[in-house]
Amino acid sequence: MAEVSDVLMSVLSTIRVPRPGDRVHKDECALSFSSPESEGGLYVCMNSFLGFGSQYVDRHHTRSGQRAYLHISRTRKAPINETDIICLFTLLLLSVSGIEGGFNVEQEQYEEEVKVVLFPDRQEVTSDDLATMPDVVRERVSLAMAGLMSADSVSHTLQVQQWDGEVRAESRHAVELKQLNNGTKIPPSGWRCEVCDLQENLWMNLSDGRVFCGRRYFDGSGGNNHALLHFQQTGHPLAVKLGTITPDGADVYSYDEDDMVLDPKLPEHLSHFGIDMMTMEKTEHTMTELEIAVNQRVGEWEVIQESGATLRPLSGPGLTGMKNLGNSCYLNSVMQVLFTVPDFQSKYVSNIDKIFNEAPSDPTQDFKTQVAKLGYGLLSGEYSKPGDQVGIAARMFKALVGRGHPEFSTNRQQDAQEFLLHFINMVERNCRSGVNPSEAFRFLVEERIVCQQSQKAKYTQRVDYILQLPVPMDQATNTGEGLMGNEAERRREEADSSGAPAPAPVRACIPFTACMAALSEPETLTDFWSSAAQAKTTATKTTRFASFPDHMVIQVKKFTFGQDWVPKKLDVSIDVPDTLDLTALRGTGQQPGEELLPEVAPPPLMTPDVEVKGILGSHGNEEDDSLYSPLLSPVLDDSTVSQLCEMGFPLEACRKAVYYTGNTGIDAAMNWVMGHMDDPDFSSPLVLPGTSSAPGTTPTESISEEHLATIVSMGFSRDQATRALRATSNVLERAVDWIFSHLDDLESMEVSEGGRSAAESEGSREPPPGPKVRDGPGKYELFAFISHMGTSTMCGHYVCHIKKDQQWVIFNDQKVCASEKPPKDLGYLYFYRRVTE
Repeated sequence: MAEVSDVLMSVLSTIRVPRPGDRVHKDECALSFSSPESEGGLYVCMNSFLGFGSQYVDRHHTRSGQRAYLHISRTRKAPINETDIICLFTLLLLSVSGIEGGFNVEQEQYEEEVKVVLFPDRQEVTSDDLATMPDVVRERVSLAMAGLMSADSVSHTLQVQQWDGEVRAESRHAVELKQLNNGTKIPPSGWRCEVCDLQENLWMNLSDGRVFCGRRYFDGSGGNNHALLHFQQTGHPLAVKLGTITPDGADVYSYDEDDMVLDPKLPEHLSHFGIDMMTMEKTEHTMTELEIAVNQRVGEWEVIQESGATLRPLSGPGLTGMKNLGNSCYLNSVMQVLFTVPDFQSKYVSNIDKIFNEAPSDPTQDFKTQVAKLGYGLLSGEYSKPGDQVGIAARMFKALVGRGHPEFSTNRQQDAQEFLLHFINMVERNCRSGVNPSEAFRFLVEERIVCQQSQKAKYTQRVDYILQLPVPMDQATNTGEGLMGNEAERRREEADSSGAPAPAPVRACIPFTACMAALSEPETLTDFWSSAAQAKTTATKTTRFASFPDHMVIQVKKFTFGQDWVPKKLDVSIDVPDTLDLTALRGTGQQPGEELLPEVAPPPLMTPDVEVKGILGSHGNEEDDSLYSPLLSPVLDDSTVSQLCEMGFPLEACRKAVYYTGNTGIDAAMNWVMGHMDDPDFSSPLVLPGTSSAPGTTPTESISEEHLATIVSMGFSRDQATRALRATSNVLERAVDWIFSHLDDLESMEVSEGGRSAAESEGSREPPPGPKVRDGPGKYELFAFISHMGTSTMCGHYVCHIKKDQQWVIFNDQKVCASEKPPKDLGYLYFYRRVTE
C-alpha cells in the first residue's frame, strides 16, 4: 500500500475536485454506450471528468497521460417479489410527480461500488485504503471522490434543463376573475355533477363554485358536457378539474379561450370556495394523460405498434433498440433508418477506429465521434443480445445535435421530418470536405412556370432532400362509409354545443395514384408577375425531377390546418406501393422552339397613400436625394401581419403575404400563404423586387460582430458569414439555417486577401458550379417507413419499420421485433432505395 500511496502522491496535482459548471460524465462512456451497469463498469478521469468503458480507458490513458480514474460499477440487486414491485411503482410515481417520498429508482435497484484505479497497472484504491495514507493524499482524493459522486452528471443536468412539460399560457381572465360571494363551500371529496350525478371528470367553475361534468368524447366516454353548457349559460370562463388539484397546481380550462391555461391566482380562487390547495391529493388523470389514453384506445396507436399481435423479439447486429429519453422517439426512428443506408454506415461505422483516433480531447463535443458512436452502437450487436433488449441511450448524441436549437434542445416532441432535415444540415456542415453521406438523398427539382398571356416559360432548379406528397381528401374511395374530413369536424363541433354524442370519424382511404396525380398536375398561379407582359397575370407551375437520388424520402403531407386555421392531422390510409417508378416525372428542360421569359424584375409595391421615399443609393446622402434608389420601402398593414403571425406562420412569410397581395386584407394574404407554404424561401426575409443588396439589408445596415464570430467559429469565412447574416436581417439562428441551405453557393466564394470574395471581383471567375447530385434511374423499392401516432407532430409517438433481409422489423424505441403486419398505409415518412436494372 505504501507503493500505491507514493503513486497517488505523484499524480495528486492531476486529481481535481469538481467545481460548479464542470461537466461530469459519470453515466456514459464518451466513445461507447458503456455505463456503470455495463460489464467492467465506467472509468471517470479524475482530471477531465470524462467517462470511459473498460475497452476505451487504456486508449485515453495512453493519449492523455492521465493515471487516476474513479471506477464506478453497479450490479443489479436480487429479483424482487410482486409486493415490492407495487411499492417501487408507487414510489416511482411519487418521484415523477415531484412529491416527497419519491426516490431514485436506479439507486434502489443497484448496488454500487466506487474506487480509484491507477493506470497503467490498474492498481485499486478503496475508501478504506485511503484511511491509512498520509493526510494530504487522503484529504485530496477523498474530496475528489465525494465531489464526483455528488456532482450532477451531464445527462441529469440536461434532463432538468430540457424538461418543458406541457406549455400553457396564462389565462387573460385569471388575474381579474370575479368570484361570487354565494356561500358555496366545496368538500375535499365526494363530488358529483349537479345535473347528472356523474362522479368522474368533474369541473368546478371558479366564478360560482358550481360542479359539473366535462365534455363527452366522440366514443361516448368522458362526460355529458354540463360544464360547457354552464359556461354557455353564464359566461363564467374558468373551471378547475377536481381530482387534479395538488400543492403544485391543477388542470384549469378556459372555455372562453378554448384551451388549458395557467391560473397564477389558483390558490386564492380555490380558497374562496373552501379548498385548501396545500392539502389536496391527485385522484384523477390530468387532461394530458387522458388524451394519451384516448389516442391509445381509439386512434392509430394499436395498429401502428402492432399491439394486437405477439411480436417475436429480435436481437443482434442492426437490431439494437434506442431508449426513449423523454419524447425522443422522433430522433430514435430517424437514426434507425439512416444507419440502414450504406452511405452512413461506410462514413461513420466502417471508419470508426480512424474517427476515434482523430477525436479531439473532449470527444463528447465532436459531431463525427458521436455519430460514429451511435452508428456502431446500433449496428455492432454489442448492445443487443438474446433476451436482453435494454437498448442504448443516445444522451450525448441528442445533446450535441440539439445544442442551440430552440426545439431539438428541449424534451418536447418534434416533427421527425424536421429533425431529418436538421440532421442532414449538420452532416452537410461537417462534411464540407470528404465523403458526404447526405448526397444519398440530395436531388434537383425543376420548376417550369409558363405565363398564360405570353406563353413564355421560366425554368428554375433547387436542391431538395424530401419529396412532399399531397393528400387529396376529395379523392377518398370510401366516402359512403361515414364521416371524414371537414364534415366530421363540423359534426363534432355541433355535438359539443348540443351535448349529443359525436359520431366516430372514418379513416379516409386515398389511392396512392391520386396523390401522385396531385403532385404532378400543374399549379395555377393567379398573382404571377410576368416580365413579358409587364403585369400580373395567370401562370401555371409544373414541378419535375431534374435528378433522381440513390435514396428517395417521401413525406405524406398529413399535417394541415382546420377550418379555424388550427393545425391538425389528416387521418388517412394510403396504399403506398412496395415499388415505385418516377421516370415519368423527370424534367425535360427548355423545349425546342420554346421562348423564355425575359429576366426583368417586377416593379415595387405602390400604395396611393404612401409618401414616396427612397433608400440611400451608393452615392446618395440625406441633403441631396437626387441619387436615391427608386425602390420604395414597403408599407405593410401591421394588423394583417399580426393576425397571420398569431396563426403560427413565420414573420417574414406573413410580411411577404401582405406585400404581394397589396395590403388587400387577411383573406387574400391567407390565400397567398396557403399557396406558397412549400416554396423553398417561404420563411426567408422579404426582398424588395429589383434590389441589388443582399436580402433583408440596406447599404447602411451594420452586421453584428458577435454573430460574425459565432458563424466563423463554425468553419465558414467572414465573407460567407456576412452574406448569411445579410440574407436574414442579422438574426443569428436564421443565418445559421440559411448558410447550411446555401452550402453549394457558398463553396464557390473564394476569399481574397483584401477581404472581399472573389465573386465580388469584376469578371474574376467562372459561374459557380451547380450542387453535386447523383443521378440514375427513377425506379425504387420501399425499405423503411416512419409512422406517427397522435393529433399533432408536437405530441404523440413515432415508430419505424425497416426491411432487414426481406423481413419487416418494427423499432419501437428500445423494443425491436419481427413485424407481423407492417402498417404501410399509415406511414408519415417513406424511404425508398434505387433499384438497379
